[in-house]
Amino acid sequence: MNWSKKLLDAPVIGGITKRIASMKINHDAMNIAEHFTQFLQPEFASNDELRDEVFRIRHNVYCEELAFEKVKAEGKEQDEFDAQSIFSMIKHKPSNTYTSCVRVVKSANETELLPIEKYCLDAIQNKELHPSNFPRQDIAEISRLAVKADFRRRKTDKFRGSAIGAINEPTYSETELRCFPFIAIGLYMAAATMSMETGVKHVYVMMEPRLARSMKFVGINFIQLGEAIDYHGLRAPYYISADMFMENLSPGFKCLYRAISKDIKDYLSNI
Repeated sequence: MNWSKKLLDAPVIGGITKRIASMKINHDAMNIAEHFTQFLQPEFASNDELRDEVFRIRHNVYCEELAFEKVKAEGKEQDEFDAQSIFSMIKHKPSNTYTSCVRVVKSANETELLPIEKYCLDAIQNKELHPSNFPRQDIAEISRLAVKADFRRRKTDKFRGSAIGAINEPTYSETELRCFPFIAIGLYMAAATMSMETGVKHVYVMMEPRLARSMKFVGINFIQLGEAIDYHGLRAPYYISADMFMENLSPGFKCLYRAISKDIKDYLSNI
C-alpha cells in the first residue's frame, strides 16, 4: 500500500485528507465546467440531418474502429431501437465538428423492448430493480455512446463502447485538453437531461465496470444489477434513477450538469 492510500485510510488524518481532496476535485470540476462550455456544445438531435450525423459517428466508432458491427456502404450505423430513441451529440465549437453521441431508448408499451431486455435480460439479477416492475413509459436505456478517435489521446485507446478520456493531444490547445476527458461524462449528463425532461424515472445501461467506477468519481453512482457478461466486451447491467442522479452528483460537477442541462432543455423546448 502506498503512502497516499495510507493517509486516506488513516483515522482523523484520512478524513481531513479526503475533505481536502474533495475540495480540490470540486474546484477542478468548476474549472472543467467553464472550459467545457467554452469549447464544447451539447446538442439535441432534433431533425433527420442531425440524426444522420449521430449514425455516422456511430459507424465511425462501432463499425470502422471497433468492428462491433459490419461496415455499411452508406457509412451510417443504425438498428431497430433507433425508432424509439432520442439522441444528443457534443460539438467542438472551434472546429464546428461533432465529437460524440449518445441515445436514450424509450418504451411506450410492452412491444417496445429496451436493448437490455432483448439481449441481456438474464444478466439482471436484482429482482427489485427489474424493468418489468415499472410502467413502460417510466423506463429507458442509455446506449450507443460513442466518442470519435480524434477526441481521444490515442487511437489504440479502445475503451470499448465508452471511449472515455483519451484525446489526440497535438491537435488541440492545453485548455481544450483539460475538458475533453469529460466528454463521455457530458454525454451521460445530456442523456440524463433527455430522460428526466421526457418523464423517465428509471434508467438502465450496459457498461464496463471500470466506466461505472469512473462515474463514481463525479458522484454518478450506478447500481450494478448483475455480474459482467461478454456483450461487446465485458459489461454489466446498471441502474440509476433520476433522484439518485441528482442526489449524489458532487457539487463541482453540478456546475457542469447545469450547463449541459440548460443547452439540452433549450433544444427540447423548441421542438
